[in-house]
Amino acid sequence: MRKLMIVFVILGVLVSAGLLFAEEKAQPAPAPATAAQELPAQPAAAPAPAAPARIDTGDTAWMIVATALVMLMSIPGLALFYGGLSKRKDSLNTMAMTFVTFCIVSLLWVLYGYSFSFGNDIGGLIGGAGKLFLKGVGSNSISDLAKTIPEFIYISYQLTFAAITVALASGAYIERMKFSAWVLFTVLWMTLVYLPVAHWVWGGGFLAKLGALDFAGGTVVHVNAGVAALVGALILGRRREKALMPGNLTLVVTGAGLLWFGWFGFNAGSAVAANGTAGAAFINTNTAAAVAALSWMVVEWLHSKKPTVLGLASGAVGGLVAITPAAGYVNICGSIFIGIAAGVIPFFAVASLKPKLGYDDTLDAFGIHGIGGTLGAILTGVFADPAINETGKGLLYGNWGQLLTQLLAVGVTLLYSGIMTFVIFMIIKVLVGLRVDSEDEVIGLDESQHGEKAYNL
Repeated sequence: MRKLMIVFVILGVLVSAGLLFAEEKAQPAPAPATAAQELPAQPAAAPAPAAPARIDTGDTAWMIVATALVMLMSIPGLALFYGGLSKRKDSLNTMAMTFVTFCIVSLLWVLYGYSFSFGNDIGGLIGGAGKLFLKGVGSNSISDLAKTIPEFIYISYQLTFAAITVALASGAYIERMKFSAWVLFTVLWMTLVYLPVAHWVWGGGFLAKLGALDFAGGTVVHVNAGVAALVGALILGRRREKALMPGNLTLVVTGAGLLWFGWFGFNAGSAVAANGTAGAAFINTNTAAAVAALSWMVVEWLHSKKPTVLGLASGAVGGLVAITPAAGYVNICGSIFIGIAAGVIPFFAVASLKPKLGYDDTLDAFGIHGIGGTLGAILTGVFADPAINETGKGLLYGNWGQLLTQLLAVGVTLLYSGIMTFVIFMIIKVLVGLRVDSEDEVIGLDESQHGEKAYNL
């Protein structure tokens, strides 16, 4: 009880500091009197015509780098992180799930994924079919959503988001799911779940019209994948060998480091320009990740008497997840508070909630991504600072409505993703089945599914 009190005291101090900071920011300084104010008002000049959109080479260069960084998050970042966490006999299969997902999504995205996510809005629900097979996109085409870079770069950037979102859910399914079932899941879930949700939030759909804030994927990526992870884990059932025995913690730390590195492209790249908003997202991303790693370490140290390396890595990822929707909207105080919350709340979700409820989310995809993404999306509605980004104004700056909008966006995503994931799993169960045989699970999925071993020692 004392440990929890210490944690809540720390959180209370930070909330109070945030409130004082917001109150100070909310009081505008009086404008100094000038000689011009004493002169008669002059008629306003006619506004200059808007300059035509043109490709900016600096923005383009940055977005090419950002796209490569997000690709790095999947292969090798997430593959190493998840592969190192799994049992030695299942590590190759775990890596293969991320690898094949990136390949499948890369193809489907250019065939129809981009069009249905970012095509002309149809009733606020889905994009149009006007850009199937990237029809009409040329080397000098520009999207209305990214007016200073070639559309091909914007397409590629969004492709990497779709790929890692699907791959994140695999962490809850490993060590027992058929590889064929995972391949089919990737196709169906990307098509039926990711594409609509991405359109609702980023493609001009109904959540965007309501004013939902999601800078880089709190609802679209982490809440979406986290709920899918939980639902799938419940349907698959528990593993025969329930203990989590990481096969290689060195790979886990390497993967976590690559995720952190690539996340700068994930968050700062979501400004879609080399500008001040990208800079704010960059520093907020690093700050929240570092603070979350430290807060997870402290809580674990108090709770279990030892600070683990796995805890440090998990905390850093939790902080990266939680700051994602807020990265381009909050100030540094907001990022610090989000980092502390992301280290404390997901820790208890993993250490206490999961054992009590008994679900087998193998690598805590729901505990870290589902809980962390929900936390970040809601806190964006609290800490969004118009001085950082004029398009976002949260509760601390006088806008109660933004918090309600964030809650609605999270609720809609939770409900839709949960229901559709259940439907998809039922379809897969009928078509190819979900779980490997008990004997294959004991042998390990590396050998039973791929005929290979990760380590030939």
